[in-house]
Amino acid sequence: MLDRTSNSSADRVARLVRELLAKRSIDKSVGQDDSLTEIGLSSLDIVNLMLGVEAEFEIKIPDREMTPSNFRSIAQIDLLVGKMLDADPATGH
Repeated sequence: MLDRTSNSSADRVARLVRELLAKRSIDKSVGQDDSLTEIGLSSLDIVNLMLGVEAEFEIKIPDREMTPSNFRSIAQIDLLVGKMLDADPATGH
């Protein structure tokens, strides 16, 4: 089991992205602001990433927030996660 407290949310998002890239046999490094579609993730990969983010952070992302701009880069996803965690007192953040 992962110790989720030792990694920042951006690190956790980056790990999810790297796992998706590995499944697609894409061997590229990804910076915080790199476009995920430009590095090779498909729209289906982005949907899987959305689901992975929800599971990783135990949050429910509202449909209105599931936009391409919110899932454009690791940094954008991290901002969204922070907003969701701050808005949900049940997460304890």
